[in-house]
Amino acid sequence: MISIKNVSKSFGSVKALDDVSFDVRNGEVVGYVGLNGAGKTTTIRIAVGVLPPDDGDVEIDGFSIVRDKRKASERIGWIPEIPLFERDFKALDYFVYIAGFHGIRGDEARRLGRELLEKVGLGDAMNKKLGHYSQGMRKRFALALSLINDPPNFLFDEVLNGLDPQGIAFFRELALEFKKNGKAVLFSSHILTEVENIADRVVFIHKGRIIADKTIEEIKREASSGGHSSLEEYFFKLIGVKI
Repeated sequence: MISIKNVSKSFGSVKALDDVSFDVRNGEVVGYVGLNGAGKTTTIRIAVGVLPPDDGDVEIDGFSIVRDKRKASERIGWIPEIPLFERDFKALDYFVYIAGFHGIRGDEARRLGRELLEKVGLGDAMNKKLGHYSQGMRKRFALALSLINDPPNFLFDEVLNGLDPQGIAFFRELALEFKKNGKAVLFSSHILTEVENIADRVVFIHKGRIIADKTIEEIKREASSGGHSSLEEYFFKLIGVKI
């Protein structure tokens, strides 16, 4: 379970997050929706321990990302919007290198690497250098790394951006598999049709503040009664933008 509790963050005079709170429960997929600069990436980077909050905290299965970062981080799988790796490493070699930080080494690490790279669709590219990977391949590789210790919580930052339809379908099915297996999944996305297809709940953020937190069923009922045919129209109404 991911619990974001009264998190605030400023960069200079800019208030990026203002008292942000919401939960992602086990076996639930939550979409995180907002315009560019609304605070989605900042929220996720705080939740995985890359950025410290100015105020508030994030708990991962009860472990504070501020006070008990190691234990909290062990329970998180994270895919950033733009994954970066050492370009001259072959994928399998880099996987083995990272697995070593999790205490998995030698033949066991290579066996796990082959297994997970096959799982994410990179079986034919595991001996390619990472510098030759496309954006979609880098995201799949980041997923393989996040699966090393089979964490119960996943955070995906704009994971669908830059993917072809096959890549989008892959991550859609993966999120639903995680849900079936009782994992908590938070993903931010601009592709609102896919948010509708994947999410159980949607949290809307605007100018650093949460403006709505509703199930897909609630959104559909409200959108229908308000004459809106899509999640996109519903969102723009929330923030007062005409389309």
